[in-house]
Amino acid sequence: MFNEIIIERILGSVIPVLIIVLIGYAYGRWRSPNMTTVNQINMELFIPILIFSVLAAKSVDLSDYTPLAIGAVVVILGSGILTAFFCKVTGLNIKTLVPPMMFTNTGNLALPLVLLAFGEAAMPAIIVIFVVSQFLHFTLGFYILDRHARVLNRISVPTIIATLAGIGVGMTDVHIPALILIPMEMLGQIVIPMVLFALGVRMQDVTTNDLRVGITAAILCPVTGLALAYCLQPILQLDALQWSVFLVFAALPPAVLNYMVAERYNQEPSRVASIVLIGNIGAIVWMPLALALAPTF
Repeated sequence: MFNEIIIERILGSVIPVLIIVLIGYAYGRWRSPNMTTVNQINMELFIPILIFSVLAAKSVDLSDYTPLAIGAVVVILGSGILTAFFCKVTGLNIKTLVPPMMFTNTGNLALPLVLLAFGEAAMPAIIVIFVVSQFLHFTLGFYILDRHARVLNRISVPTIIATLAGIGVGMTDVHIPALILIPMEMLGQIVIPMVLFALGVRMQDVTTNDLRVGITAAILCPVTGLALAYCLQPILQLDALQWSVFLVFAALPPAVLNYMVAERYNQEPSRVASIVLIGNIGAIVWMPLALALAPTF
């Protein structure tokens, strides 16, 4: 029974994700669409709406997710420290490798995967992790590449506003009418297939020039994340659902946003692109492993 549940969870969540990504990749190869506008709408509208609708739900007690948020911070910072040490030993550029190892695909991959694997009940947990990861990326991640980077920019502001508004509504007696909340939830649901499709399209734009570095990163990123997660669990004592989401988060590959930021700051963007591409291909192995390690509930 246990093996059947694990296999069903893996097949039922990973295969739909792969199909949508492959459709995006095939369409990208066929039409070479400019996804700039789509990605902009996702970051500025659909994802903030999803965050707000989840955090504003009265059924979500954010205090229940404090240990999870702390764990996410430690995994992100810990991955950065371990990767910096690895760079010192190997001679790789810290600014090139550290950010992709710290900031993983909590949006394009984790949101749909968690929803498919664990259901709606797991969405608050992955949203909390997503918000933590995005906040650190917009602050510390940008600072690593540019000490004069602005925290408030056109990418970060919508997410920050949605997070604060969602927390404010969720922790007060304010009730949003169903006529408003329902269309917002519908718009938020657009995120799941759209980010996967966009990820597939994005993959045809990058190369595997730095194959060795990409493979190294594809192993280093989930190994350090999972190692830190298992070290933290005795302290955090996460319940079965949050621990399952935490495992998926710990095993995630680098976020596509790392490539966009590296391109913006001219920080070896082609190498970062290879790290992102090969890391996300490696997720075909690491995501089923994380789902297999997750407890049944």
